[in-house]
Amino acid sequence: MKETLVELFADGACSGNPGPGGWAALLRHGTRERLLCGGESSTTNNRMELTACVEGLAAIRKPSRVVVTTDSQYVVRGMREWLPRWRARGWRTAAGDAVQNRDLWEALASAAEPHRIEWHWVRGHSGHAENERVDAAARAAIPGAAKTKEHR
Repeated sequence: MKETLVELFADGACSGNPGPGGWAALLRHGTRERLLCGGESSTTNNRMELTACVEGLAAIRKPSRVVVTTDSQYVVRGMREWLPRWRARGWRTAAGDAVQNRDLWEALASAAEPHRIEWHWVRGHSGHAENERVDAAARAAIPGAAKTKEHR
């Protein structure tokens, strides 16, 4: 059976940090696209970056090969480097502090579990078409932070 390839472009935004925030995730499978977005009234930029990835991965219905593209080094480095060490240290950083946003890191690890994922970082605001698109959707989601919206 051929493995399904899904592209996920994710971004988060915050008006103030902390402040109201929004997130967006664009899923692409072949020629089909699905844009998810939502927001919160009081959050941080890192929480919105993580939420975009969690929501995007959670929306994929079957185990797939997923190429995740984000402008968040926090997310990419967390998933590539830091997560295994945090778990091994009982969710403590190298300095012994509690890992910030543990709830979302655990949710992201769980959402990633059934998939084979490649994590890609792109520089934000550099003209990457899909990154610009999810950035605009995340920023647009900030004022309407009350509930999640889906666009097709």
